[in-house]
Amino acid sequence: MVDVVRVLTDSSIPRRYWSDLKSDLSDEGFEPYDKIVQLTLQAEDSKMRLTDCANTESMFRIIQSIPSPKAEPFKRWLAKVGYERVQEIEDPELAQKRMKEIYKLKGYSDDWIEKRVRGIAIRDELTGEWDKRGIKTNSEYSILTAEISKATFGLTPVEYKKVKGLKRENLRDHMNDLELIFTMLGEASTTKIARNKDATGFDENKDAAKEGGTVAGIANEEARNLDMRR
Repeated sequence: MVDVVRVLTDSSIPRRYWSDLKSDLSDEGFEPYDKIVQLTLQAEDSKMRLTDCANTESMFRIIQSIPSPKAEPFKRWLAKVGYERVQEIEDPELAQKRMKEIYKLKGYSDDWIEKRVRGIAIRDELTGEWDKRGIKTNSEYSILTAEISKATFGLTPVEYKKVKGLKRENLRDHMNDLELIFTMLGEASTTKIARNKDATGFDENKDAAKEGGTVAGIANEEARNLDMRR
């Protein structure tokens, strides 16, 4: 937090500024002592010291209370994003349009973007089906997703990210066209199998996930064999 204050203000004593700002935030109804955590970080004197830190949401909220011209661009951006979010609630198609625009700005092709968008729809259909069939916890969703991925690619999503050298990035944003297609096939097949077998609960849906992933895995293997024969 002191680093943020140092960058966004002209204060020569950012620690004191931050201390005063915490009091102002409390007066505004934002309780920094509930939102701020202290982590041990290396200070300017190279010693490890407890340092006030905030997550992204709290950081944006705090920036809104910093009366500085340097903070104004962030405030305008937050207002714009908030307005766009309200628009998307009123018209969900806008969210998809903006998503496509973001991917295009990142350099993705139109063909890849269409596959990515279609993949999101298929994933939503699958998770909706899981929810109806008794899958509720994030852990269960992760395990079932890993089963599909293992049967499709021979790797869990965590393992696949390591292979691709990814950390916090979204794995699917770093898949090529064929990888997206096989991912969609595995998840669409799992949805269909779960419905056909009327899978209920975690164990039955886990079996459906393995079976659905196997359908995609066979297609993936065939594609690799075609490449080898060329």
